[in-house]
Amino acid sequence: MTSSIWMVSLLFVGISMLVSWRLRSKFSEYSAFALRSGLSGKEVAEKMLRDNGIFDVQVTSVEGFLSDHYNPATKTVNLSPDVYNGRSISSAAVAAHECGHAVQHSTGYQWIMMRSKLVPVVQFSSNILQWVLLAGILMIRVFPSLLLVGIVLFAMTTLFSLITLPVEFDASARGLAWLQRSNVTGPEEYPKAKDALKWAAMTYVVAAIASVVTLVQYIGIYNRRN
Repeated sequence: MTSSIWMVSLLFVGISMLVSWRLRSKFSEYSAFALRSGLSGKEVAEKMLRDNGIFDVQVTSVEGFLSDHYNPATKTVNLSPDVYNGRSISSAAVAAHECGHAVQHSTGYQWIMMRSKLVPVVQFSSNILQWVLLAGILMIRVFPSLLLVGIVLFAMTTLFSLITLPVEFDASARGLAWLQRSNVTGPEEYPKAKDALKWAAMTYVVAAIASVVTLVQYIGIYNRRN
């Protein structure tokens, strides 16, 4: 059973790498298309925030490739250099998506609020999870409760992955709707922005499925040996 966990893990690592490659490919492809409006990612983000009545969130630049994220604790939309300075369809799509999270936070969107509450729990779980699961499998006949503790911790990370799905899909939907409504992207640009965000969302889908499948396998190990 433990060998099957490794096989499934390797399978999803391969799928995740393929999806990540596709996302990077799409980002690079649509980065070659200059945005008709001529706005940079920073300007797109600032405009979307203003249009949604959000004036207490700052747009900043952070190092890395596709390292873009929204931080509700500091109220910052953090954009990678390619997005922050870029004036392409890709930069507009990513900037709008991250601002979608800011809009969620501003409006009290239930799923992002729930995910925020889980962050400390998941951070704690992630630090000890692998060691607890490994010890639980090795000592299952002597101390079966240890594996059960590991399963509970893993279940929390799985729940976090599942809650992340509606958060990410909704952020993209909000961003895309605004891009279309504000005419930041034209009729020929909008489908490309939508396609880029679709592949970004797929990375979260793969991660969630992998987490659910692995959780089921650990539960199977516990049931078989008890």
